[in-house]
Amino acid sequence: MHGRHFSIHVTDSRFRYPRLGLVVSKKACKKAVQRNRIKRQIREAFRHSQGQLSGKDFIVVAKPGISGETNGVLNRELMRLFEISQKKCQSQK
Repeated sequence: MHGRHFSIHVTDSRFRYPRLGLVVSKKACKKAVQRNRIKRQIREAFRHSQGQLSGKDFIVVAKPGISGETNGVLNRELMRLFEISQKKCQSQK
């Protein structure tokens, strides 16, 4: 799944619970403070969506130019992408 600021890759997992992987590179955000803020936002959105997600591995990749966006915008996009990815996983069963 691709959004304006994030790309989410979903893979099969041998675990029954969802797991999260993060990729926030220096190309996406130059400063470590910005990268850490983005990672916190991703983890928080994943935590809120975790109850609806299946036992898959979710890898979230931040795209360049993300550092100027507000937390609300990032959270809405992440929640939407997690919801879409969950629906796709359920339809593939």
